[in-house]
Amino acid sequence: MNALHWLALSATLTAIFWVPYVLDRFVTVGIWATMKNTPAESAPRQSAWALRAKQAHANAVENLVVFATLVLVAQALGLAEHTWVANAAALYVGARLVHFVAYTAAIPGLRTLAFLVGFAAQLMVALVVLG
Repeated sequence: MNALHWLALSATLTAIFWVPYVLDRFVTVGIWATMKNTPAESAPRQSAWALRAKQAHANAVENLVVFATLVLVAQALGLAEHTWVANAAALYVGARLVHFVAYTAAIPGLRTLAFLVGFAAQLMVALVVLG
């Protein structure tokens, strides 16, 4: 797969990372209260893991902006098929999936390592793009 395929997969994963948090909100707050958008301060406290999942999702969105920009620039320059770019994109997707799971499960060492691997993958794409 080329970098664009990995970008699409990364965007899809990021798009569904909110699901566990909302499912927990259904359980702790109730479906109707969740749909009414009950403010967090007046709702019962959510599970700790769900709050971490929400933070992991926000982190994934923030990093997707950088990753997507780099991959799209690589594509515009005709470099999306470059071995380093495609491999870095695959590495990024795996790292972000591990990061989400480790963050949600409160595994701090693995969470940090996965974040750094994802960051390194972004730098790999940047190095190819910048020549």
